[in-house]
Amino acid sequence: MEGVLDHTLRDLLTRAPGIDLCVTEFIRVTDQLLPRSVFRRLAPELEQGSRTASGIPVLVQLLGNDPVAMGENAQRAAEMGAPGIDLNFGCPAKTVNKSRGGAILLKDPEEVYEITQGVRRGLTDSVPLSAKMRLGYQDKLLAIENAQAMEAAGAMRLTVHARTKVEGYRPPAHWEWIARIREAVSIPVVANGEIWTVEDLHRCREISGCEDVMIGRGMIANPFLAQAVREPDRDLSAEATWLRTLLLIQEYHHQVTSRLEARHVNGRTKQWLKMMQRHYPQADSVFQQIRTERDPADMALKLEQLLAVEMDR
Repeated sequence: MEGVLDHTLRDLLTRAPGIDLCVTEFIRVTDQLLPRSVFRRLAPELEQGSRTASGIPVLVQLLGNDPVAMGENAQRAAEMGAPGIDLNFGCPAKTVNKSRGGAILLKDPEEVYEITQGVRRGLTDSVPLSAKMRLGYQDKLLAIENAQAMEAAGAMRLTVHARTKVEGYRPPAHWEWIARIREAVSIPVVANGEIWTVEDLHRCREISGCEDVMIGRGMIANPFLAQAVREPDRDLSAEATWLRTLLLIQEYHHQVTSRLEARHVNGRTKQWLKMMQRHYPQADSVFQQIRTERDPADMALKLEQLLAVEMDR
């Protein structure tokens, strides 16, 4: 999730138990070997054993269409300590697809094979290679062929977002197609798409047949979703976790302030609050009270005041 689920959110979201593995935002590869500074910027966990502060492993995700360059950059990431490489064949962004990256590659399973094989050749056998795909670009006709191409080229695990590029993020997610793909390949398959609640996750598992599930937007909306799956008897409702969530927002704003230009800071904090509104009714009230703030210091003060009110309740 480019520009959203960065290393700061990976740090905060993995503080609650339940997450087994994280993946970076995609690192865009053209036809060159990227400097190590690019990897450190987008995957600073490489400097701390390729794990978040809570100890959760972080894979490095690459996006591109040049098999040789993709392989060279995968090798560099592995040399820097990445515990595995993930390939992005799912990004639906127009700017990415226009430069032949992400989901548009699913139009050509042979090209998907060549890219995956190029990366596999650039890695030693000890470095796991995984890939993420959508069901296709405009339709689902090549879904199974693409999945089989990734497996044949050396991918060891496959995550499937159960929609096409054209379907975007509109419900429903077609989990039954994940089941078809899982039956057509021999490597582990991870289900992804439209998982917002514990009930969604259980239905996804039942329909897809997958034990492992990747959650993106659902975790951003509810930072305690994975924990709720692991601890079903614990009260992790929106009401019960709102104070902890507000503390996370405050910490997020503090961390973003320390690393971004001032003009970008408040937008990131507001963005997370907006995405939380799906799960937390309280997030809308907070958003309305901070929406006009422009200065990061003023925003920090406002969050501190709102937190104090919440703690007095």
